[in-house]
Amino acid sequence: QVQLVESGGGLVQAGGSLRLSCKVSGRISSINYMGWYRQAPGKQRELVADITAGGSSKYIDSVKGRFTISRDSAQNTGYLQMNSLKPEDTGIYYCNARLGMYYRGPADYWGQGTQVTVSS
Repeated sequence: QVQLVESGGGLVQAGGSLRLSCKVSGRISSINYMGWYRQAPGKQRELVADITAGGSSKYIDSVKGRFTISRDSAQNTGYLQMNSLKPEDTGIYYCNARLGMYYRGPADYWGQGTQVTVSS
């Protein structure tokens, strides 16, 4: 069974840093795309950052210069490095990936979510 397993969330003070991880469990051919989303209570889910198969990345304006998305294909793991955290970064963070499969076409998966709380 293929799953995305997230880790790295927690409670930090404003100005602190966290690194979120999204590890693919199970056998895949490739990570074709990965994105990180977040959702706070009463708010819409928003795409925070994503990275394409070619390595092109983009970020929502509010996190530019503070967050960096990356992936390690050899470890089948994606990361979101979050620096200079602000209280408004608080939310549940979800990874999303399009995975290349050996025995069927590519498929999209979501992680279980990890809570990030930034105190003021």
